[in-house]
Order: sequence, then C-alpha cells, then structure tokens
Amino acid sequence: MTTPRPSVLSYFSDDPTRVYQLLQWLPVLELLDESHPVGVVLRDPETATVVRERTTLPVFVAEEFNDLSELYAELDAKVVLYCNNGVRNFNSLINARMLHVHINHGESDKQSMVSNNAKAYDRVFVAGEAAVQRHRGALMELEESKLVRIGRPQLDLRPEPILPPSDRQTVLYAPTWEGDADYNCYTSVDVFGPQIVRALLAVPGVRIVYKPHPKVTTSEVPAVAAGHRAILDVLAWGAVRDPTAGHLAIPDGDILAVFAHCDAMVTDVSSVGLDWLYLRTEKPILITDRWEDRELLRTEAPVSRVADVVDSSNLADLTELVTARLAHDEHQLARTAMRHHYFDDLAVGDSTRRFTAAVTELVELRDRLLGVPAAVAVTA
Repeated sequence: MTTPRPSVLSYFSDDPTRVYQLLQWLPVLELLDESHPVGVVLRDPETATVVRERTTLPVFVAEEFNDLSELYAELDAKVVLYCNNGVRNFNSLINARMLHVHINHGESDKQSMVSNNAKAYDRVFVAGEAAVQRHRGALMELEESKLVRIGRPQLDLRPEPILPPSDRQTVLYAPTWEGDADYNCYTSVDVFGPQIVRALLAVPGVRIVYKPHPKVTTSEVPAVAAGHRAILDVLAWGAVRDPTAGHLAIPDGDILAVFAHCDAMVTDVSSVGLDWLYLRTEKPILITDRWEDRELLRTEAPVSRVADVVDSSNLADLTELVTARLAHDEHQLARTAMRHHYFDDLAVGDSTRRFTAAVTELVELRDRLLGVPAAVAVTA
C-alpha cells in the first residue's frame, strides 16, 4: 500500500537535548494521522534517529534551508504544527502555502509560554482560559482570534504505569530544569532540592519518588548538577536506612506514567504541576518558590493559590506540612475550580477531539483560501 502524502506536518528543528518537547506529541499525532496523514519534519539527523525509534509516522530530514524548501514543494502539505519556538521555525514559516500552528509542548505558567513569537503563527492552540489571559496580559496588539482552546491532548493518553504500586503513601518530587535564562528559571533543585527530599524522607510511612525534568539530569549549570547529585545521595541514604520503603529515582520515562500511584506531589512552576491538577485533582500539590515572592507567584501562577507554597521560610516545617496534607487536604475543593480555569470543563478524550476538529478546520480553510476544489482536496 502506498503511504499517503502528508497533509499535516509536525516541524521540529532542535537537537536531541530538546526532543522531549516533540516526543510527548507523537502519540497524539498518530491519532490525528487516522484523520489526516501526518509527517514529521526534522532538521537534525541525530534527532531523527531518536524520533524514528518512537513513531511509525514518516520522518523527513531537511538539514539545510534549500532542502526544506524542496521538501515543502514536493509534499505540498496544508498545515504545519510547531511544538516550540525554535529559532529555525522561521525557515518554515516562510512557506505561504501552509497554515502555521503553534501547539507548544505543555501548559504552564512559565514566562516562556508567552512571547511575541505567537504573532508569527496563523493559530496558537492553548489549553484554556488561563492561557488566554496569560497571552492577553503579556502581549500588545495580539489578535485573540488566533487563540484556539483545545485543552491538553496528551492528558487523554493513559500510559502504562512505570511506578510499581506500594502499600505506603507515595510523595513525588518532580522539579523542573533551570530554563534558558534567569527570568525563566523556576527550578528548586539547586536552592531547595536536597532539603526537600530530606524533609520528605522524615514523613512517617511514605515512599519518596524523585522524577526530575529530563534536562536536570544533563544540566551544565554547576549548582543544578550538584543539587541533582545531592538529591540522589540523600535518596540513596534514605533507601539504606529503610530498605522496605521503596524510595527511588526515575530519571527517564513519561512523568504521566508516574502519577497513578502517587498521593501528593512537590513540584516547581511547570507543566508538571498543571498536568497533576488535571489528572490528580483530588490529591495535594505543593509548589516551590525559588524567588520567594508569594504575591508575584499568586499572580503569575494561579495554581499556587490552591497549593501549599514551599520556600526558605517554611522549609524547616515541610515534614509536618506534608504529613498534615496527606491526612487532611484542605485545598481539594479549590483545586477543582482551578482545574476549570486552566482546562475548561474537559473530560478525558475531549482535548483530542478538540485538537482533531481544530486541525480539520484549518486543513479545509487552507484549501478554500487557495481555491483547491473539494474533490482534489479529498484525494490529495
């Protein structure tokens, strides 16, 4: 059987250190492929090697700009999706025969989630009302009609759990990385990480799981790398002290595959916290604040209003705080309302349907704009 020519492309220009941004979309793109043939366009051969191991979708490599131009002319696709704001996205945005859609690689309150780059795309897919307000507050002269609320399709997936069940309550520590600039640095690894894990190990009768962002494990920032090693040392010490507890670090794998057997989470401002809010609304969450500005945190990260905030002022009391939350979670009802703020009133499966419908609308719009007859559009 001849493979149909892709009508939708997923474009990714970065090297393997950032490929996690694309990998989380692959299962969703494979579902979209059932309605619209999808191809993956990459600029880095090493990235292509990683991606080909993870998907059955056709993968195209265009290292140079001329290669990309020739590929686009050959494929004549209709819609191209971007999961980040890589600098070389502009090589692709030059093409005027496709509609260009930014889909991002998560939903979070990091400042990097909103930039003037959004204006370069024909549409920007966002999760819900919180993302709309985030764009409205940060950008001048943004056409809000570009923002399309689709939820977060990855959260419709149900990956096989990679964390074994336990008779103990499990507390997950899932910090983010340091970002690519100070303004976008939210990690707790270097400032609080070892103390957080030490405090969690003192909570009676719990199992502690450490699941850092993929880029924490390869960080070249000395303080972050040292914090990560210290966390592993503290966790190893806890495992030796209590071999039956099952404390462990999970450096690789899908964070969503860890959630199922966890009873509380300590995290930073990141997409992980909002994924937890959506999937584990009934379970407590604690958010770190490395900048120690509670009012700013409440403004920029609304989820912190329905979480306990951890900073240097209460780090010494973290053991007692987590113990209390596992026994009585006073924020549960408020989290339900906050979930609606970030993700609308979506049930499992709704985001994928919204995503597919939004892409379908753009595929059809592209053909109308170029005057492609319906019969030709269907068989293309």
